[in-house]
Amino acid sequence: MSRITANPDILGGKPIIKGTRMSVAFILELLSSGVTEDEIVLDYPHLTKEDIQACLRYAALAVKNDIYIELEQAA
Repeated sequence: MSRITANPDILGGKPIIKGTRMSVAFILELLSSGVTEDEIVLDYPHLTKEDIQACLRYAALAVKNDIYIELEQAA
């Protein structure tokens, strides 16, 4: 989970890919609409396939209610 973080000052505290303003939900929406990992990385070159996989792992854990993520301190 080191690639996923949440900060109350970024996107209202929604889980995001660390170092970006890309929400986990946005990546999952892209994937569910048929966009491939390769296309996402091409369209958003600051992301990696590992970032996308981290979003999928986060979603799987969230569905199981086994997710614990510590919020960063607000600046």
